[in-house]
Amino acid sequence: MADGVRYVDVGERRGRLALRQRLAPEARAERPEEVAASLVALHGTDPATVYLAVGARLTDPAGTVPETGRALYEDRSLVRMHGMRHTVFVFPTDLTAVVHASTGRAVAARERAKLVGDMARAGAPDAAWLKEVEESTLAALALRGQATAAELAEDEPRLREQFAYAAGKSYEGVHTVSTRLLRVLGVEGKVVRGRPLGSWTSSQFRWAVAPPHPELDVPEAQAALLGRWLAACGPATEADLKWWTGWKVTDVRRALAAIEAQEVSLDEGKGYVVHGDADPVAGPAEPWAALLPALDPTAMGWQARDWYLPPELRPRLFDYSGNVGPTVWWNGRVIGAWAQRPDGEIAWHLLDEEGIGRAERTAIEAEAARLRGWVGTSRVTPRFRTPLEKELTAAKSSPSGV
Repeated sequence: MADGVRYVDVGERRGRLALRQRLAPEARAERPEEVAASLVALHGTDPATVYLAVGARLTDPAGTVPETGRALYEDRSLVRMHGMRHTVFVFPTDLTAVVHASTGRAVAARERAKLVGDMARAGAPDAAWLKEVEESTLAALALRGQATAAELAEDEPRLREQFAYAAGKSYEGVHTVSTRLLRVLGVEGKVVRGRPLGSWTSSQFRWAVAPPHPELDVPEAQAALLGRWLAACGPATEADLKWWTGWKVTDVRRALAAIEAQEVSLDEGKGYVVHGDADPVAGPAEPWAALLPALDPTAMGWQARDWYLPPELRPRLFDYSGNVGPTVWWNGRVIGAWAQRPDGEIAWHLLDEEGIGRAERTAIEAEAARLRGWVGTSRVTPRFRTPLEKELTAAKSSPSGV
């Protein structure tokens, strides 16, 4: 410890991750709501990720699909909505106001202005017309409860209006008002993603009116969100915080000051934890294995990932846009990838075998069997494919761990 600032080594960071991200067996949850609360946000761009991320962290994953569906679409204790970095996440409902105020408002203003501008350049109706359509659409959605864009267009035909986009550019095309408007309403916190069309793996979905929430002060909301995330993922650097939130560095620093975050020393340099969390934290009692899905919030949680994901593994584990694929974990570090083959088999491959012997392989295979057990007859293909996941999916059936 230098100047009263404690050094937190990689081992302790992995131990904190195991317990606070509910990955060690002793830390697993009983309900999806507990998982979401512990992780703050589950990536929701690929609907299957939500269920797979929850299932990996439940004591008994057999009820993953019905229980997660209940939380999302019946109890509404979890909400799938736009959040940080203009990305779709699943949040605990009590965080919706915080997320909207801290990250959504600024993005929403830009998105609405962009839509109005694009329509004006195409000679489409103006902002007043768009507001009329919006109000009519929200009223129709409230009556229906949940609806697809096509169903809403039956109630409000003006949603079918089309306009040219980026005329004369290589990426020019035609947009439909419903597609753009519903997206804007989502970012504005007025609508949320509803029950999918089909199974839990379907990427087609209905819309629903967003649960009501108070309008919070932006700095207050930013402090609340950063405090929740830092309690789950700290220690983290300023760069990690800026990347995860998508905020300006001035917003990050203001929020750190507001929650009186404590400074610690990391291999990457200066890091932060929430006030009172700088003391040493013991890791889990036993070593652990986990199979996490593509875009899992743990694998995507930090900008600087060397402490749990070696740089040399990344080319085969990420797609070209920086989205992580399905990963195999051992004791706090990523060591390989997994995939579900067409016959349902969960195949996995290790890229880092340091310290991995028969007992460790047995533990990983047990996690693969656990995953296959609750996924059952469903077939899961990540929305963002990665090199190793593609290789494992395409390979002829053979023993796992090849």
